[in-house]
Amino acid sequence: MSLGPVMMDVVGLALSAQERERLCHPLVGGVILFSRNYESPAQLRALTAEIHALRDPPLIITVDHEGGRVQRFREGFTRLPACARIGEIHAHDHARGRDLAHAAGYVMAAELLAHGVDMSFAPVLDLGHGVSTVIGDRAFAEDPLVVTELARHYVLGMTEAGMAACGKHFPGHGGVTGDSHIELPVDDRPLSALKKADLIPFARLCPTTLAAVMPAHVVYPRVDAEPAGFSRVWLQDVLRKGQHFSGVIFSDDLSMAGAHGAGDLGARARKALAAGCDVVLACNDPDGHDGLLAALAGYSNPGSQARMTRLHGRPAWGAAEPSQDARYHACRELLLA
Repeated sequence: MSLGPVMMDVVGLALSAQERERLCHPLVGGVILFSRNYESPAQLRALTAEIHALRDPPLIITVDHEGGRVQRFREGFTRLPACARIGEIHAHDHARGRDLAHAAGYVMAAELLAHGVDMSFAPVLDLGHGVSTVIGDRAFAEDPLVVTELARHYVLGMTEAGMAACGKHFPGHGGVTGDSHIELPVDDRPLSALKKADLIPFARLCPTTLAAVMPAHVVYPRVDAEPAGFSRVWLQDVLRKGQHFSGVIFSDDLSMAGAHGAGDLGARARKALAAGCDVVLACNDPDGHDGLLAALAGYSNPGSQARMTRLHGRPAWGAAEPSQDARYHACRELLLA
């Protein structure tokens, strides 16, 4: 069975019978986990093993685990620094900043892979313009070249550990005050201004470094009337053609307020897929999952299915392997120094 275009969440620490049935639906391709799905390392490994055993190829298991305030699993995991902290250190010591970015990517990926999680939605490529509270210290810096440099080293760490990287939030969420979780932010800058700033990290990392990209629920009216995640202009013309991106495009969570203008959950999913997303995320709305799958009945995109198979974590770390890995210990010591 191939991987489908829907990535959904689950409610608790183990799968219910209804969730097991739903995750076997051919339109489902993955699961995103949250803090509510975590109790202990052993529990997490049991949950991910159960999810992976449902399908062949196994579903992709993902999480938002960037570091700082966005780290879903804490007890039993290394506390990762916020990206802005790495950026602050880099401003005074470039070499140490690069080393910290690499170490954070490696430790994050190694620990997640050892617990059966295939991928973290990281790194953040947004610029820290100082106006967005939802981005805030999740951004490495304001300077797009610094963001590019540190994100590249973060991705190198992830790749070394065996995890694919997802840059977000294309084409940049850092220039708006609104939080797309609760409203639809508007960025009035023209494309020319975005190309000189927020788009630089994506333009430099998309062709060869990133396996996936997640667009923002932000509208840029001087480029297109649709939010980026529902826009063929952004996803096809700018990202695919202009930036030569051939990886997976994930929608951001379709339950966020910034996506509500596209209709109900099924309509949002259809619109995102039509715009060019390969995978749509449906989170925190379990009652809507069955309706979403019904709304996408008959949908198939072989190109998206092929791209999805590249996201499985490699190598599959055993539970004890990070503790036996000298590289892991060196990176962890650097982060905790």
